[in-house]
Amino acid sequence: MFRAMRRKNQVLSREECLAVLDRGTSGVLAVHGDDGYPYAVPLSYFYEDGRLWFHCARSGHKLDAIRKDPRVSFCVVDRDQVVPPEYTTYFRSVILFGKARILEDPAEFREALEKLALRYAPDDPPEHREEIIRRELPGVAMVEVAVEHLSGKEAIELVRSRHALE
Repeated sequence: MFRAMRRKNQVLSREECLAVLDRGTSGVLAVHGDDGYPYAVPLSYFYEDGRLWFHCARSGHKLDAIRKDPRVSFCVVDRDQVVPPEYTTYFRSVILFGKARILEDPAEFREALEKLALRYAPDDPPEHREEIIRRELPGVAMVEVAVEHLSGKEAIELVRSRHALE
């Protein structure tokens, strides 16, 4: 169903892919948009146990597309170092594919929103976090992506430098 990566020696292990998702603070969600055009939008997220969550407005292009077709992809770029003398980029990235679901259950919704808030503001006092969540809750939707496929790749130069250290 999902294509195997062509450049096998540049593939990241599952552990390396998960580390990229953990380090990342934003990624690009791609959905099946209007009139058959892809729609890709950057957003913040958190990943845990084979699922990825993000928040958005309660209405808009993303949610309309997910309701029409829940299949999505999400990409996180971990490294992007342009190397002009070599006419290349030393990159590392992860892409995942999965099915998105708009959270409806209030307890599930609340738990996901709190985890997202904790990820981006871990030192915020709980009372303040609660105040912000309560204020923003009416206008926010939470979406969960159940990951079906995860892969990562890095530039051959990074592979070579890692092997040189071994």
